[in-house]
Amino acid sequence: MEDTILPKSYRVAILGSTGAVGTELLELLEARNFPLGDLKLLASPRSAGTTLSFQGESLTVEAVTEDSFHNVDLVLASAGGSTSKLWAPKAVQAGAVVIDNSSAFRMMADVPLVVPEVNPDAAQFHQGIIANPNCTTILMSVALWPLHCVQPIKRVVVATYQSASGAGARAMEEMKEQARAILAGETPKTDIFPYPLAFNLFPHNSALTEIGYCEEELKMVNETRKIFGTQDIHISPTCIRVPVMRAHSEAINLEFASPFPVAKARELLSHAPGVTLLEDWQKNYFPMPMETSGKDDVFVGRIRQDISHPCGLELWISGDQIRKGAALNAVQIAELLVAKNWLKVPASVLKV
Repeated sequence: MEDTILPKSYRVAILGSTGAVGTELLELLEARNFPLGDLKLLASPRSAGTTLSFQGESLTVEAVTEDSFHNVDLVLASAGGSTSKLWAPKAVQAGAVVIDNSSAFRMMADVPLVVPEVNPDAAQFHQGIIANPNCTTILMSVALWPLHCVQPIKRVVVATYQSASGAGARAMEEMKEQARAILAGETPKTDIFPYPLAFNLFPHNSALTEIGYCEEELKMVNETRKIFGTQDIHISPTCIRVPVMRAHSEAINLEFASPFPVAKARELLSHAPGVTLLEDWQKNYFPMPMETSGKDDVFVGRIRQDISHPCGLELWISGDQIRKGAALNAVQIAELLVAKNWLKVPASVLKV
């Protein structure tokens, strides 16, 4: 899609433009030459007046209002669930398609949940809103889909190692300050996270449900099933916050109905879109967040036979949470809409 020649005629707004994902969206629109005719930066009133650089110019961030979406074709939203619930419907009524990075709309039946490498055709059925999946779900889906297409996956047991970036720019700064405090012999302060993350780790800080799984873990279950178009995959996640600045990693155990040769899995993943296979068994060198940060692909390695189950495979993956886990996936959806001429709100929705 990057090489497609398209007219620069699309009017885009970024909602939540000053956050970690918002600024990454801005960088990606420039780096990937998205066909822009106009760009509007939106945020909360407290961020209004901030300037951000784009294509050598300084753009001023505006406070989002009822009139913000007039003459806008596309809204890339990454400002949190409550903000999306408030403004996304207003944007659609103004005629804009919204690609939303929050959890607000992901599980709604009439909202496509899209990972372009997995289910691109789902995007065409949007009613004005397309949801970006959770970061851990996106990374896992890109890695598992090529295998699932050859032999359906029966069961997934996954442990995630989630960086500070998953909680935004302020969380990343908080971990830096905690590290400085601990090294200076001081008590680290917490604001974004419930416990110090520097030199520590703890189960994901989203709310626990009555069945003992936190909301982050259930997102992986429900979203993966929706993206893959099946309820037949059994998924058991354990999500952990780790003292890594950026990029999430996941240890994944897969079960199939019959043995899945390691060599076949390696061959499939070496040619899969959005995947980089990284394995050096002699050096015990596999994907690491320090090296996957800032990269577009999901890096996969340490593919091996599960010695406890004849039909099992083990994978290790790492990918940039802000990039493919959020901003890049949204921009890829936007590129898909443009390439397929799906970037328009259905007339039936506008009549409501």
